[in-house]
Amino acid sequence: MIVGLTGGIGSGKSTIARLFEEYGVPIYIADERAKALMQSDTRVIDAIKKLLGESAYIDGNLNREYIADKIFTNSTTRNALNEIVHPAVARDFKQWVLIRDYIYVIKEAAILFENGGYKQTDFNILVTAPRDLRIDRVRKRDNASISQIKQRMDAQWDDVKKMALADVIIENIDFSKTKQEVYKIHQHLLRRFQENW
Repeated sequence: MIVGLTGGIGSGKSTIARLFEEYGVPIYIADERAKALMQSDTRVIDAIKKLLGESAYIDGNLNREYIADKIFTNSTTRNALNEIVHPAVARDFKQWVLIRDYIYVIKEAAILFENGGYKQTDFNILVTAPRDLRIDRVRKRDNASISQIKQRMDAQWDDVKKMALADVIIENIDFSKTKQEVYKIHQHLLRRFQENW
């Protein structure tokens, strides 16, 4: 069983993923794998250079600041980059799943709904938090300006639109409550598997 885990920037997806990991659930972090593939997959690298120019890489390393500036200010460029990276991530995920031995796995992806990835999952979890709290979390984590954070948020669907596609929603404000929610969802998924839903 494949479980999708998503939420807007600063919602706490990574925190939720770590909580599931404590139960032994294998976690695939799509954003991390995308960055790795953008560094190692020659087809992806060549396509990115063709789209964004040689400045997308400095000494063979991804120029994240340059790329972020290009994609968060231009939706056409962002969509074109996604068309390069998402198929590579999908192939990588298929290979990753084949060697995992657990009742279910989690695919954590920031834009699981936006890119249609939810269509390849059996159950979807949406992580939410108030916008101001999310901005504060990202400021502390990334040392980014409020305008940069809002620009990234605006590039993603809002929570209301995502809620329609989610099987369950975790409001990630209070850690102890969040931990209880994760436990309940984990137990629910184990029961679903045992009952062959």
